Amino acid sequence: MDEEEIRRSIEALIHDYAHAIDDDRLEEWPDFFTEDCVYRVIPRESHEQGLPVGFMVCAGRGMLQDRIHALRTANIYEPHRYRHLVSAVRIRGRSGGLHRVETGFAVIRVMQNGESGVFLSGKYVDEIVFRAGSPRFRQRIVVCDSDRIDTLIVIPP
Repeated sequence: MDEEEIRRSIEALIHDYAHAIDDDRLEEWPDFFTEDCVYRVIPRESHEQGLPVGFMVCAGRGMLQDRIHALRTANIYEPHRYRHLVSAVRIRGRSGGLHRVETGFAVIRVMQNGESGVFLSGKYVDEIVFRAGSPRFRQRIVVCDSDRIDTLIVIPP
């Protein structure tokens, strides 16, 4: 693949990820990741200080699948949906087959009663690798601008 094809594939991964969540196709969410992935939602301050503790941490695709299973079968929460707005994708570096990528985002939460507002904003800090010609997240860190979230994170941002 040439550089432009790699960029287009990475951008498609990031946009397809957002559409899958926004369209409530959450069972597809783990498929965007490698088997040995890390997914973390963390406040900006903690991320900048190199602290690993965040709002949510999943290690491995199995934990992502468990999270969706629990969301569908066990969790009790007020029904809502997300709408992701993502900024331009910035490829920050490449080492071998690993691509370091950052993308700004805002997540609008739409409640069942029609109320909507910004739920989260921040940036995705990703490590993306290609497996069988397709990009996958090896690591996705959701760096939140705020250190406060007004409610439980049920749906992955």
